[in-house]
Amino acid sequence: MNTLTIEAGIEWINEAQSITFLTGAGVSTASGIPDYRSLSGVYHGLEAPEYLLSRTCMLQEPEKFYGFVKNLYHPEAKPNIIHQAIADMEKRKQVWVVSQNIDSLHEQAGSKRRIDFHGSLYQCYCQKCSQSVSTEEYLRNDRHEQCGGQLRPGIVLYEEGFEEETISNAVQAVAESELIVIVGTSFQVHPFCDLIFYAKPDAKILVINQTPVVTQKESFYVETDAVRLFSRL
Repeated sequence: MNTLTIEAGIEWINEAQSITFLTGAGVSTASGIPDYRSLSGVYHGLEAPEYLLSRTCMLQEPEKFYGFVKNLYHPEAKPNIIHQAIADMEKRKQVWVVSQNIDSLHEQAGSKRRIDFHGSLYQCYCQKCSQSVSTEEYLRNDRHEQCGGQLRPGIVLYEEGFEEETISNAVQAVAESELIVIVGTSFQVHPFCDLIFYAKPDAKILVINQTPVVTQKESFYVETDAVRLFSRL
């Protein structure tokens, strides 16, 4: 992977007029939300964390599923400088953000051209009657007060597929941009990591992360805490 200085990364972002940001859990750690894969992440110490966020667990062991998912909520968290800088750029440029995150912080920061690739914890509904419910109701009980059905958050679980509209919108966002910026993600989860294959041949791919990322396409890497870079934009 080619390396760039922070200054060069800032220059690339400032000069580009069409940018798609592909963001992961590392973008929200500065807001107090732990990531999923690091030693301090929410998966640390769990034998089968993927199972706890699977459709099988939700249906067959709903108490175990619910007990784990409740720990993913951080309603006190606020957008940090990364979320805010991306939302602010949208006012001046053609900017899209495609995020793996389910914390809704990009939305809170004001990003309008946004694709929540894995859904949102804060869009809850009943699986029996399909009625939407508030997050507060879901956190009180995972059973719908009106019909007794099981409530769930609107996130994509392991073993579940993606909506075609989500995929096509994300592909279009990448295909239309001159610069793709990968921020705060290990970029290992499919199909999210496959999105860069839809980038234009002449599009630049910039990775901002504290550890190297494998992209399968030529990319340029800035090794830094993203907060440090985005605070200087």
